[in-house]
Amino acid sequence: MARPRRIVLVRHGESEGNADDTVYEREPDHALRLTDTGWQQARRAGERLRELFGDERISAYVSPYRRTHETFRAFDLDPERVRVREEPRLREQDWGNWQDRDDVRLQKAYRDAYGHFFYRFAQGESGADVYDRVGAFLESLYRSFEAEDHPENVLIVTHGLTMRLFCMRWFHWPVAEFESLSNPGNAEMRVLELGEDGRYTLDRPFEHWCTPESYGATG
Repeated sequence: MARPRRIVLVRHGESEGNADDTVYEREPDHALRLTDTGWQQARRAGERLRELFGDERISAYVSPYRRTHETFRAFDLDPERVRVREEPRLREQDWGNWQDRDDVRLQKAYRDAYGHFFYRFAQGESGADVYDRVGAFLESLYRSFEAEDHPENVLIVTHGLTMRLFCMRWFHWPVAEFESLSNPGNAEMRVLELGEDGRYTLDRPFEHWCTPESYGATG
């Protein structure tokens, strides 16, 4: 099994929805573009990625949303060294279709009270639903490592919640730990590095917005 030296998770740059949440009333979430600031953030992230990867090969997976595709394009990676696939299981949490701003704000307040992992948006998904599809993606990713010529790096361009759930699934974090974590900022990255002991470690933690509160011994 040719496990990669590193797995890099990157959140998309600032989108139109990050800058102005009224845009969700006029545009589908998946169609939102990067702002000028988002393009700048993604280009700076690309500089760090090119330095990190050097001449090594990359297997890239990109959420099907426009803002993640634009973020990946802004990285300006050498196409001779990158194998890229669109991966729908890495999409943003579904909040329903056309979104009413006031309704979404109310539902976000309900989610904060109920819990980000278990609360399901009307006509949308819960964090637990996203966890399940991230888990299905990981099973496919593990199988890809069986190829002897698998690239030295995996790059995943996705969304903040999906990044946290990926790490939760990979490192077997309990729900209480996930609930206490904040999303990374736009174009922020986290790197899972393979150590000499055969285990992956996270280069830096996610910020905590509260202290985890577990229900039992597994927490």
